[in-house]
Amino acid sequence: MKRVLLSLCAVILCFGGSLAQTDYSDLQRLAQRVAALEKAYPQYVKTQALAKTQGGSDIWLLTIGAGATEQKPALAVIGGVDGKHLLGVELAIGFAENLLAHAQQDSVRKLLETQAFYVFPNMSPDATEQYFAGLQYERSGNARPTDDDRDGQANEDGYEDLDGDGKITTIRVLDPTGNFLPNPDEPRSMIKADAAKGHVGQYLVFSEGIDNDKDGQFNEDGEGGVHFNKNSTYNYKNFQPGGGEHAVSEVENRALFDFLYDAFNVYAVLSFGPHNNLSTPEQAGRNAVPAATPGQSFRTGGRRLTDWSAQDANVSALVSEQYNKITGTKDAPKTVAGHGDFVEWAYYHYGRFSFGTPGWWVPKPGTDAARGGAERGAEGTIDDPVANYLQWATSKGITNTFADWKPIQHVDFPDKQVEVGGLHPFVLHNPPYDFVGDVVAAHTDFVVALAHQAPRIDLVNVRTEKVDNQLTRITLQVFNTGHLPTLTAPGEQSYFLKHIAVKVSTSGNQSVVSGRPAQTIGQIPGRGYHELSWLIQGTGSVTIEAGSPHTGSKSVNVSL
Repeated sequence: MKRVLLSLCAVILCFGGSLAQTDYSDLQRLAQRVAALEKAYPQYVKTQALAKTQGGSDIWLLTIGAGATEQKPALAVIGGVDGKHLLGVELAIGFAENLLAHAQQDSVRKLLETQAFYVFPNMSPDATEQYFAGLQYERSGNARPTDDDRDGQANEDGYEDLDGDGKITTIRVLDPTGNFLPNPDEPRSMIKADAAKGHVGQYLVFSEGIDNDKDGQFNEDGEGGVHFNKNSTYNYKNFQPGGGEHAVSEVENRALFDFLYDAFNVYAVLSFGPHNNLSTPEQAGRNAVPAATPGQSFRTGGRRLTDWSAQDANVSALVSEQYNKITGTKDAPKTVAGHGDFVEWAYYHYGRFSFGTPGWWVPKPGTDAARGGAERGAEGTIDDPVANYLQWATSKGITNTFADWKPIQHVDFPDKQVEVGGLHPFVLHNPPYDFVGDVVAAHTDFVVALAHQAPRIDLVNVRTEKVDNQLTRITLQVFNTGHLPTLTAPGEQSYFLKHIAVKVSTSGNQSVVSGRPAQTIGQIPGRGYHELSWLIQGTGSVTIEAGSPHTGSKSVNVSL
């Protein structure tokens, strides 16, 4: 698909060709875009609000595909994994718009007829709305009141806009005990003093605000809420700010997980959020489950998985190579999954292939920003992310994203020199909106390519052999035409995901003499097969069918 055409089609679809979107989508605009898709493509799109959050925001689901989508292999696409990551919302809803804009193309129409897509545009709507509020600050949690500092009070120490610009930035306090100093290469940015490099700290640095509860911390217990990306069951940690009182305590997490656990046809999950295992693939570890013999079950049970299996890691490498090639991204910063991370939950607890990417990051100096950095920058580039951003923004003519340092009077430091300033919220995680169209188009191409790798069952090399006394031996191979295995290692171990069911249907005087007429077979690797054989007595023809919810089904009629 032509990326420029994709972007234009999405603009025309959503805004009637009269007014292009100029900024990220607030909840009202997102609802309009969801409704527009269902109205424009009723044969392919069904929408529903799965739940309402603590703040009264809708959790939208778009089911995309032709016919009985629940009976077709499906890819789940998740946006808004973290409230700071507005781009994730655009990547999810933009994928749906771009895909459907080309529904009349033969390749896309065939994809919509053979697969389904479950698109959840925004799993953190309470948090992303802070971008559009009168006071703008980065927020990841929902609207639930929380006692993050465990002092018996909820939301008692929030942000204050000390310079009146409507954005929460940073305060710096000149103090000999401080451990921050201006970056020598970019004085607007503050870096932590490194004694090994001979640095001497000059400033204390805090987020913009005052110490309301006088505990020595700033803004540690404002309207933080519970984070969607900290509330999953895998590697969940109690008592962490934003984690919730227990795993899956929030309605948005429960609504998504309940839906996904009922959706046996999902073969993979793609998340647009802070965790990135697409730029750099997953690695098999010491605690990985050994690969099963193709077609055989390996359900050991009772063993906690903490690493990707070798076979799944090979798939991750294949998908990662495809991602980097299609999107043109390079120099991605390393990410580490936190407690309760959704991407990890989708692999270890949900048992599906789970891929995640932020879609964009601040390019190294001298790189192409539209795709996250297409060329490596020159030697000596600054490691400091704020300084890096400022250098890149200057090269692109991007202004009004940094508040110059200016002195203020601060109630907590009455006798000290205090300044407020720094980088505006959200800009480190989200490109200027002018860049979004190209980023969405590139990732739409990748999602389509990933869907073409889906596990798919076919029955091939069917052979018959006549034996004495009206006996016929039938042999065939259950072949996985996709590059993804039919099950991941956690999926194979879970006892929950469906194996491939194989059934021989006989009639009249027919009977199965040897071989099981109904059986299940375990994981089949990508482009792999499992051979089966039966000895059947009788005349006429029999029907053999094989399949599972996430691989689709195939049947053949065999003459005896």
